[in-house]
Amino acid sequence: MKSFRMSIGLLILCLTVYNQLFAQGCIAIRHMSCAAPAGASSADFFKQRTGHWQINAGYRYFRSFRHFRGDHQEHERIDQHTEVVNVSHALDLGITYMPTPRWSISAYLPVQYNDRSSLYEHYGNAITQNPDQKRFHTGSQGIGDMRISGSYWLVSPFKLPKANLAVGLGVKLPTGNYRVTDNFHKLDKEKKDYVINKPVDQSIQLGDGGVGVSLEAQGYAQFTKSLTAYVNGFYLFNPRETNGVVRNPEATTIDLLAGEFSVADQFAARIGLSQSLQFIPGLAVMLGGRVEGVPAIDAIGGSKGFRRPGYIVSVEPGLTYMRGKFSAAATVPVALYRNRIKSYADRQDPTGQRHGDAAFADYLVSINVSRWF
Repeated sequence: MKSFRMSIGLLILCLTVYNQLFAQGCIAIRHMSCAAPAGASSADFFKQRTGHWQINAGYRYFRSFRHFRGDHQEHERIDQHTEVVNVSHALDLGITYMPTPRWSISAYLPVQYNDRSSLYEHYGNAITQNPDQKRFHTGSQGIGDMRISGSYWLVSPFKLPKANLAVGLGVKLPTGNYRVTDNFHKLDKEKKDYVINKPVDQSIQLGDGGVGVSLEAQGYAQFTKSLTAYVNGFYLFNPRETNGVVRNPEATTIDLLAGEFSVADQFAARIGLSQSLQFIPGLAVMLGGRVEGVPAIDAIGGSKGFRRPGYIVSVEPGLTYMRGKFSAAATVPVALYRNRIKSYADRQDPTGQRHGDAAFADYLVSINVSRWF
C-alpha cells in the first residue's frame, strides 16, 4: 500500500507540477500556470486530513529562434541571421490549500525576465537598411498574470483509488503589466542612430490586460503498482477582444484588424505514462506528449487585434522525486511539430496570401519543487 500511495502521489505531482506551457516561442501565451490544473500534488493526498497547505516554486526557461509560417520552417532566417530571438526566464510562485481530500484551492503568480533581440524592429533586416546587420535588445521584467483556481475530484480517492478524474474552474487576473515599453533603435536620414520608446513585442509583454476564465481537467488510471497513465487539459477563455495597446504607435495609419494587441484564448493538453522506480524509493520517470497553443478565433468575444496563433506538439520526458512532504520534478518538452496558423486578420485578406510568422523554441526546461505543511 505504501508503494501504491507513493506511485499515485508521484503521478498527481506530475499532473499538477507548476509548468508554464507558453512557452515555446513567440506564440503569445502569457506566463501563468496554464498547463497544469491546480490541485493536490503529494502522497499526503491519500491521508485523511484537512487543512493542508502546500507552497511551490517553479523555474522555466526557453529560447525561441526558429521561424515558422504555417508548418513550414523558414531556414533562411537563421542562415541570414535575421531571426528573432526570445529568451525567457520565469519563477512561478504558488500556494495551495486543501480543505478536504477532494477539494483544493490554489493561487499562482509568475515573476518573469524576458529578453528579445532582432534586426527588423530596429534598423531593419535588409542590407540596404542595416548594412552592418546590427542586432538590438528589448526586454521586460516583473510579475505576470495571476491565476486562482479550484479543483474537485469527482470520486473520493478512497472509494476509487486506481482511477479518478478531477475538474477545475479558475480565473486569470490582469496583474501583469501589458503596457511594457522599451527603447528601439532607428536611423535618421543622415544614418545617425536615435531611439524611440514604444511597447515591446506582445510575446514579451508581462500580461494581456484581460480577465479570463479557465476550465481544467486531470485524470489518472493505475495499471500496475508502479505504472500509471495520466491526462490533463486546460482552456483559458479571454472574452476581452483587444487591450488598447497600439502595437506600432509610430505608424501613420492604424490597422483596424491588427493594430492593437489581442487578448487571446489559450489551450493545453497532456497525456502520458508514469513509472515509479522500485530500486530508488520516491523516484519516477514519465514520458508523454503534449499540445499547447493559441487559437486564431476565440471561443467567446471577438478575435480582432494582433496575435500570433498557432500550436506546438511536443514529446515530454521527465523525472519526479518525492520524500515525505517534499516533492521535486523536472520536465523537458521537446517540440516535434510547430504550426503558426493564420490569424483572424490574416483570414480577412481577400487574396488569401497574408500569413504571418512566429518563432518557436526547440525545447522548454521546467523545474518545480514543493513542500506540504
